[in-house]
Amino acid sequence: MSDVVDDDLYRRTKALLEPGDIDLAGAIVHTDLSGQEDLEMHELTVELNEVIAAHAEMGETYIYAGNDDPEFASNQFQGLTVEDDAFVWECQQLLRDGTFDIVFYYEADVDQAALVAEVRDRGYEVTSVVLDEHGDVTTDV
Repeated sequence: MSDVVDDDLYRRTKALLEPGDIDLAGAIVHTDLSGQEDLEMHELTVELNEVIAAHAEMGETYIYAGNDDPEFASNQFQGLTVEDDAFVWECQQLLRDGTFDIVFYYEADVDQAALVAEVRDRGYEVTSVVLDEHGDVTTDV
């Protein structure tokens, strides 16, 4: 595990990616945004929605905040397809040491290296997170 990813963030990310109905991969976007920068967090989430949606190749998406769903936590969002509300991605915005890390996860059939490279090309620090064949989380910073 990389020094960039703290133990709590590692455990939370692993729990999100553990095997379920679909195989998932993820990306942790490290920001310098504070808890007071809600508009900037929204703008970043919208920008990263566009990146993930393009790589998922599932069509046009929108961001669902889950305000009407008691199963959703605050700072938890989903990218869903406009056509049929299909899952594209989910994220949790986690405050760590005064700044946010955003943990995204999505179906593992995307080109993970290309997706992470595009996020980096946009100027963001990102950690790629995938499960290996043993179900262990591997990261690439």
